[in-house]
Amino acid sequence: MTEQEAIRYIHSFQRFSARPTLERIRRLLALLGNPQDRLRVVHVAGTNGKGSVCAMTAAALTQAGYRTGLFLSPYVLEFRERMQLDGRMIPPEELAEQVERVRPLAQQVEDLNEFELITAMGYDWFCRKGCDVAVIETGLGGAFDATNAVAHPLVSVITSIGLDHTAVLGDTVEQIARAKAGIIKPGAPVVCAPGQPDGAFAVLLEAAAQAGVPVLTPSLAAAEDPAFSLEGTRFHYDGQALFIGMPGRYQLANALTAYTALDCLRTRRGFDRLTPEAVARGLAQARLPARMEVLQREPLVLLDGAHNPPGAQALAQALSLVGDRPVTAVMGVLADKDSGGVLEQLAPHLRRVITVTPDSPRALPAHELAARAGALGLDASAAHGGREALDLAVAVAAREGGAVLICGSLYLAAQLRRLFLQPEA
Repeated sequence: MTEQEAIRYIHSFQRFSARPTLERIRRLLALLGNPQDRLRVVHVAGTNGKGSVCAMTAAALTQAGYRTGLFLSPYVLEFRERMQLDGRMIPPEELAEQVERVRPLAQQVEDLNEFELITAMGYDWFCRKGCDVAVIETGLGGAFDATNAVAHPLVSVITSIGLDHTAVLGDTVEQIARAKAGIIKPGAPVVCAPGQPDGAFAVLLEAAAQAGVPVLTPSLAAAEDPAFSLEGTRFHYDGQALFIGMPGRYQLANALTAYTALDCLRTRRGFDRLTPEAVARGLAQARLPARMEVLQREPLVLLDGAHNPPGAQALAQALSLVGDRPVTAVMGVLADKDSGGVLEQLAPHLRRVITVTPDSPRALPAHELAARAGALGLDASAAHGGREALDLAVAVAAREGGAVLICGSLYLAAQLRRLFLQPEA
């Protein structure tokens, strides 16, 4: 089996199941010998910031000398990003091997969905590779997320909570927080990102109290002398000079969340090699595509995967790093996302919007997004494709001394990042 054959097999499964339950994933994991129960797991849920917190946490653990698995959802450029070991994606031949190993067992589980299959493969691969610890990002929600089959995580981490996936998780931050709080379990301290909405934080505190575990929340105000730039953020925290290699003001809260989780692992879970130096190297070296990513300097081209109003709000704040350069957005969204809320957050910071239809069956047509942007008073036009939009935006930015921002969807981020970095493709 080739890598592409393996990926086609994975994508042949339904994306979601009509009935939310952990029964199917537990059945498959049991057939695999319950690898999740033989792993030490850092479990991360939330609306925004999960990927960044996971990447920073895993990078620091690797820098400390621990064999570290990292499970991410979704991927941006290629499927193998989902499963990583010490910062390296699962090799193509091992991905194919995992599919061949799991396929006959998956046939025994009725109504298994794609994410459940991938999660089982990830837990099994990390166990077989002898990971000291695995950092696991939830896919959707928490309580019924397939990753939640892990019974005894080392620590449960809740990143920023906001309105997203409202059709599935609920249309208030309290309902969404309740779903995310499903990863909170007895025996595992909870690390909560700073700045949570009051209602969401109250739900998390209640869930932790019922589980009998403490809630550890870092203080943004304790991050001293933050200096933000497109290279990253320098600051002092807990008596230490630190640098975040991923730019954007919102990454400061993510870094403090990761720092607190790592401190919890060191002081409460016996990870003695997590020295201040290892943590600092991890925060500095952690990278993820499409997180305020600089693709080009002249003219400036930025790529960000923000696709819901809270993410767009964080992105809008980060755009202060652009200075007074006029910003042309190349934007595409999925139809089931709150595109109006995203546009409202970004509109004050944009000169114009060129819309694109992302490469997804769930995409909102470019002309509909352009109409919504125009209704907010933006100079908006729809492009026929990503190449046309990108070429036009870069040309305008070069002429005006401006900047280009690609945003709105991780599907669009993957599509245009590939075009930009492989211009002849």
